[in-house]
Amino acid sequence: MEILVYKFIFMKQCEHGKCNFLSVGHQWRCIGVYVDLLSGHTPHSGNGRQECRYSSASAGCTIAPLDRVKILLQAHNHHYKHLGVFSTLLAVPKKEGYLGLYKGNGAMMIRIFPYGAIQFMAFDQYKKLVKQKLGISGHVHRLMAGSMAGITAVICTYPLDMVRARLAFQVKGEHTYRGIIHAFKTIYTKEGGFTGFYRGLMPAIVGMAPYAGLSFFTFGTLKNIGLTHAPSLLGRPSLDNPDVLVLKTHVNLLCGGIAGAIAQTVSYPLDVTRRRMQLGTVLPDSEKCLTMVQTLKYVYQNHGIRRGLYRGLSLNYIRCIPSQAVAFTTYELMKQFLHLN
Repeated sequence: MEILVYKFIFMKQCEHGKCNFLSVGHQWRCIGVYVDLLSGHTPHSGNGRQECRYSSASAGCTIAPLDRVKILLQAHNHHYKHLGVFSTLLAVPKKEGYLGLYKGNGAMMIRIFPYGAIQFMAFDQYKKLVKQKLGISGHVHRLMAGSMAGITAVICTYPLDMVRARLAFQVKGEHTYRGIIHAFKTIYTKEGGFTGFYRGLMPAIVGMAPYAGLSFFTFGTLKNIGLTHAPSLLGRPSLDNPDVLVLKTHVNLLCGGIAGAIAQTVSYPLDVTRRRMQLGTVLPDSEKCLTMVQTLKYVYQNHGIRRGLYRGLSLNYIRCIPSQAVAFTTYELMKQFLHLN
């Protein structure tokens, strides 16, 4: 849900020529504790902002165990490779304590703000660019803009994603990295400098195109179909403009969930590929996973489709379908509240 707030923050900021991360962080510190850190402001207590920061941090921490387990399963960590999703969720606390479910969460929380802000700001800019320069509009217009926005956000925040994966894959008693800063220093020193942070970027980009593009494309298409063929059943007048029809809330939730499920299913094998390449020298078979094609072939030949290319997909469904449903619904509601229809 946080990334949708960023979109509208930036839209309002850009209207006044103040479209930058620091001004947004100053005015919207309630988005999360790390916005304060990024903007250089000290959190204040005694007002609603503190509670809002806590709720945002809690939302990120809620999904952290699912993310950690997914990384362990995707790369077949030898401590948990024989287990399924729910068995691993139970096994991690027994072996590493309950805090073991949150390894890598710090890097993920830091990444949330810039990723969401970049993605939605870029989406608006790419929509204008595609329409003005190429003369393309409609479904193709949304698909292209969504894909390019997702790719831009991935490239800008990829080093944090790399560090998060390395920290999350570590098991108690076998630590290579002591924390985020140590992980950055170690990767930079031992894995080829700056380029070491972009191992696995290609499958990330190739996977982000269908994921981001299909999310926006599917939601927009379902919305248009619903309002065109069943406006009285599925639609209602917009809060800011009665002449404009919008989807009812429960229909928005359904369309957003479907969009998330389709996008996840199509792009998931590339997510598995990215994770294995990111972990690099941490894995014993890293020399067989140097390129995207090599990694896909290796995972398929050694683990198959269900336990290889799609291992951990159910965790993504649990996490992403509800979040995409809420995200697109919030997106539509905030457009009305900010009189953007």
